[in-house]
Amino acid sequence: MFTKQELLEMDIEIPNLFNLQYTRAAALFEGLKYPWEALPGIGETILKIGASLPEDEFDHPAEDVWIAKDAKVWPTAWITGPCIIDHGTEVRHCAFIRGNALVGKNCVVGNSVELKNVILFDNVQTPHYNYVGDSILGYRAHMGAGSITSNVKSDRFPVIVHIGERDIETGMKKFGAMIGDQAEIGCNTVLNPGSIVGRASTVYPVSCVRGTVPAYAIYKEADNIAYKMK
Repeated sequence: MFTKQELLEMDIEIPNLFNLQYTRAAALFEGLKYPWEALPGIGETILKIGASLPEDEFDHPAEDVWIAKDAKVWPTAWITGPCIIDHGTEVRHCAFIRGNALVGKNCVVGNSVELKNVILFDNVQTPHYNYVGDSILGYRAHMGAGSITSNVKSDRFPVIVHIGERDIETGMKKFGAMIGDQAEIGCNTVLNPGSIVGRASTVYPVSCVRGTVPAYAIYKEADNIAYKMK
């Protein structure tokens, strides 16, 4: 039998947080244990993938930018490379993509949403007024209106990931959140630097999350977490 601490630590390992068949960036995670270790390689990975994308499926409107021909990008959106916008994705009014953004298939990047150094797996929704920086969102993850990832600590020290009774030093000054497959983030929630939300978990609206939310959990407050039936 595993202890509660051991189960919590297992939840945040890459295979337990993300199904890698739902991203073009699967190779980036090879040989890594924790998903945040992939953050420094996002830009280079996008350039490698972009160079191999078929010209009959992707437009190349600017340097280091690839947009699927069946994606819908509003004319008021601003996109800076390196960036890939995959098939079926919608980038809405006044979205701001600042570079190093790999946006998967059938995603929504909504009005006034800002992305920077991120991987959005397929079917991710960031539909309204979200800031997502230095973060990875798993398959079918959803961020409610106004929810954000805070990616820099107020003291500017490197981010530490809090996992139950254990802390992991990342050495990164910019690290937002890792959001597992099918996780739901409630409206106006702040995910503090280094937050991990486990697979299929739900975070209540107007939450302030610091540390790790277990898989299949319902986060109401830090000391009030219920669990779903798997």
